[in-house]
Amino acid sequence: MRAFPERRQRFRNEGSGRRAPAGKGEALADWFDGRVGLYKMAKANLRKVFPDHWSFLIGEIALYTFVIIILTGVYLTLFFKPAMNEVVYAGRWTPLSGIRMSQAYKSTLDISFDVRGGLLMRQVHHWAAIIFIASMLAHMMRTFYNGVFRKPREINWLSGAGLLILGMFDGFMGYSLPDDLLSGTGLRFMEGAILSIPIVGTYLSFFFFGGQFPGTDIVPRLFTVHVLLIPGIMVGLLALHMILLVYHKHTHLPGPGRKNMNIVGPPLWPVYVAKSGGFFFLVFGVTTLMSAIAQINPVWAYGPYRPDQVSTDAQPDWYMGYSEGLIRLMPGWEINLWGHTLVLGVLIPFLVFPTVLLVIWLYPFLEAWITGDRREHHLNQRPRNAPTRTAFGNAWVALYGVLLLGGGNDLIATHFDLSINAITWACRVGFFVVPVVVFIISKRICLGLQRKDRELLLHGRETGIIERLPHGEYVEVHEPLSPAEKYTLTAYEQYEPLELPPTVDEAGVARKLSFMERLRVSLSRSYFGINGQIAKPTQEQAAEHEEHEEAERAEEPQRP
Repeated sequence: MRAFPERRQRFRNEGSGRRAPAGKGEALADWFDGRVGLYKMAKANLRKVFPDHWSFLIGEIALYTFVIIILTGVYLTLFFKPAMNEVVYAGRWTPLSGIRMSQAYKSTLDISFDVRGGLLMRQVHHWAAIIFIASMLAHMMRTFYNGVFRKPREINWLSGAGLLILGMFDGFMGYSLPDDLLSGTGLRFMEGAILSIPIVGTYLSFFFFGGQFPGTDIVPRLFTVHVLLIPGIMVGLLALHMILLVYHKHTHLPGPGRKNMNIVGPPLWPVYVAKSGGFFFLVFGVTTLMSAIAQINPVWAYGPYRPDQVSTDAQPDWYMGYSEGLIRLMPGWEINLWGHTLVLGVLIPFLVFPTVLLVIWLYPFLEAWITGDRREHHLNQRPRNAPTRTAFGNAWVALYGVLLLGGGNDLIATHFDLSINAITWACRVGFFVVPVVVFIISKRICLGLQRKDRELLLHGRETGIIERLPHGEYVEVHEPLSPAEKYTLTAYEQYEPLELPPTVDEAGVARKLSFMERLRVSLSRSYFGINGQIAKPTQEQAAEHEEHEEAERAEEPQRP
C-alpha cells in the first residue's frame, strides 16, 4: 500500500506552481530541484555581483589557459608513448631517418608530423602553459600590490601561490618529456642540483632517475607526475581557490558607493556569464593564433638526447630562467673536507631558488604581524597608499628580472656582441644592487604620488587659468574636486607606527624587550612612520582650507 498517497499527489501537482505541462528541459530541472535544490541554489548564486574592472581579467586568463592545457593535454596523451627504449626512426622527418632514439622522442616526432593536428596541439599546449604561468604571476602581483591578500583571504593567497609554483614545476616536467637534446640538458641541470645536496644527494639522484643518469625510468615517471599527480593537486587547489572566491566575494577598488562591506558591479547572470564566455573563446582564439604562426620548442631541430652532447640553445622556458641565472651567476666555489666535496656553486643557488619564491609567498603574514590588524578587508588599496609594500614587490620583480637576464647571458652576448664575462659580473653586482635601488626609487615615487593626492584634496585641480588679485598678485585658478573624486582619494586608512613601551614598568623594574618586539616596532616605523607615508588631510584641514578659499573668493572683485 502506498504511504501518504494524497500528499505525493499534491506535491506532484503543485511542484513548481506551473499550470501548463512542463517541457523536457523544465522537467529535467524539476528533477534536479527535487534532489539538490537547484532553484534555490541558482537563485542564491546567479545574482551574485562581480566587480567590473580590467585587472580581474588577468585571473580569468589563467583559468582559461588552464582549461586549454587540460584539453590539449588529453589529446596529446592519446598519442604520446612515455618510454625510453631505443628505436630506429623511419618517419616523415627525413633528416633523422635511421637515427637511434628513445620511444618518447619518436612519438613526439610522430605527433608533430604524422598525427592530424598534432603539431598545432603541441604548439597550443606549450603556448598555453607559458601564458598560464605569466597570467598567474601577473594576477598574483596585482593581488599583492592591491593588498587583496589581507584577512580573510590568506588561504586564497596561499592556494594561488601554490598553483603558480606547481605550474612552474609541471611546465618543466612537460617540456622534459620529449627526451630531445634540449630537454635532456635541462634534466642534466636538475641532476646536478640534486647531487649538490650534502649526504643524501647521490641517493636522491639514483632514486629519481632509477639508477645512473639518464637511466630508463625518468620519462615514464615524469609523465605520471606531469599528467596525473600535479594536475590533480592543481585541480584541487583551483577548486579551493574558486570556492573561497565565491564565499569571500571579490574585492573592489575604492570609489563612490564602494565600501568595505558591499560589492558594486554587474550580476553573474546574465552579464558576467556572457562576458566571461566570450572572453574564454577570445583567449582560446588568440592562443591558437599564436601557436599557428609562432613556432615554439621545435624538437626535431635539436635531435635526440645524448649525455655526451649539449644543445647550444639550452635555455629553459622564461619562468624557470631565474633558476638558470642563479647557477650561471654563482662562482664555482667548492669545499673539500674529509674526502668529500661540497659544491657551493650549485648548492647555494639550489637553496636560494625556493627562497625567492617563499619570500613573496609568505609576505602577507609578515605584514599582518607588523600591523597587528585582525579586521576583514574587502576594499583594495591603491599601490601608492602602501609605499613600502609596493617598493618591496617591485624589488622582488627586479631581482627576478636580473636573474632572468643572467640565465640568458650567452644569448645576450651573441646577439649584442658583448662580453659574456662582463654580462655575468654586471648581473652579479645587480643581484645585490638593483633590488635596493628599485626599492628606494619605487618608495619615493609612491610618496610623491601621495603628496600629489594631498595637494589635489587641499587645493583642487590646476586649470591653467591665471588671474590677477586686487593687490596685484597673479595666481592660478584651482578647480575643486568633485565629491566622488574626493571619496576615491580618501577611501583608505593609514596605520599609526608602533611605539616601544616604557623602559621600566609600573613597579620601576626594567622592562625586558625581546629582539622580535624591537624588530616589529622598527619595521612598523619604516612602514608607517614619517618616512613611510604622507599623512592624508583630515576633515578639519579640508574644511579649514575650503573656508580660506571661500574667503579669498569673496574678496575678489566681481567680473563684469
